Amino acid sequence: MTDFFVDTKFHVRYAETDAMGIVHHSSYIVWFEEGRSEFMRRIGLPYSKVEDMGFYFSVLEVNARYISPAVYDDIVVVRTRLVEVKSRKLAIRYEVLRDADGKLLAEGNSLHICLNREFKIARMPQELFDLLKRHCVCEE
Repeated sequence: MTDFFVDTKFHVRYAETDAMGIVHHSSYIVWFEEGRSEFMRRIGLPYSKVEDMGFYFSVLEVNARYISPAVYDDIVVVRTRLVEVKSRKLAIRYEVLRDADGKLLAEGNSLHICLNREFKIARMPQELFDLLKRHCVCEE
């Protein structure tokens, strides 16, 4: 697969804005999580299924770069790509775009480690690894 991504679209909610009327920086991290959850659903692997298998993808690191503000009632698109899959690790890239004009508002990344039910670092099962790898825009 050359450029697999999932777009998640929604309106900016009033509660996500700050006193200046723009989206508060912390909201973008929540949006990244929404994009990541939708990505997993679309490839047929909702987080609930991963947990049923006895595994978790814990966040090790997350970062965001803010480029242009979003405001209340903008429709935004979170574009989510899986960019690295290792036996115990995932890396995901996000772009937040304004739907009306396609303007890039923010971009970021998150790094995740696979844990088992005992919250110990673990290799993900082969079937899980293979499914993720098929949907990865891996930068190797």
